[in-house]
Amino acid sequence: MSKQKSCQEYIKELGRRIKHYRIMREMSQQELADKTGISKRSISRLEQGESVQLNSLFLLLIALDLGDNIELLVPDQTKRPSFYLEKSENVLKRVRKKTEKKVFKWGDED
Repeated sequence: MSKQKSCQEYIKELGRRIKHYRIMREMSQQELADKTGISKRSISRLEQGESVQLNSLFLLLIALDLGDNIELLVPDQTKRPSFYLEKSENVLKRVRKKTEKKVFKWGDED
């Protein structure tokens, strides 16, 4: 049985992920601070695993183009699970073989 993570462990993991996305987008902490209006110190604190205000977290997610993932944080229970699957015309669908319909004949029929 797996152990439940503590709140602090979740915050540290979140900070690591935010930092990773910021670096992938080749942004400095100062550039992210300028884009969001959040202090560089708050961004640094989050990346080090310290807690920040919730509205700051959402501003950071939006600035890092992760705003669409906010829906995954607490999914709407009124929507079916298939709603969250990626909508694409390129999704493979099950294909059935087309078979000829055979007419049943008794042994004495031609």
